[in-house]
Amino acid sequence: MVLQDKYKALVDAANKSGINNLQVKEQAGVLYIDGNASGNVKQQLWDIYGKLDPDFASGDLMLNINSVAGVTEGSKLKVTTKESNLNIRSGAGTDFPVTGKAARGEIVTLVKKENDQWWVVKTEKGKEGFAFTQYLAPVES
Repeated sequence: MVLQDKYKALVDAANKSGINNLQVKEQAGVLYIDGNASGNVKQQLWDIYGKLDPDFASGDLMLNINSVAGVTEGSKLKVTTKESNLNIRSGAGTDFPVTGKAARGEIVTLVKKENDQWWVVKTEKGKEGFAFTQYLAPVES
């Protein structure tokens, strides 16, 4: 319960934003916030988290909000990493080698949804591979 108090603003925003399948739980010193959102909800939550932990250094939060509503193959997605490039991998997991990168703010195309956490994307330069969905958001029309 201590972490839910620390991240109260974030938990409150998640509750108010209409996230589907929202789950908030503390386990082994980490607060997990999971669910599916549409629009720019994911980015709004990351912005709140950035104000609470500006260096993203505490390591006690796992924010796993997937922006899946309305995203279909061929959709344009924006890379939403905070500072670094997004790794493009040869498979669906961090144990697969990095085969390319997409810059923060770059627009990529969804090739297919492997699962809720890993999607196959294609960069503007034609590099195709698996990217972690936490760092992808639909491009607003």
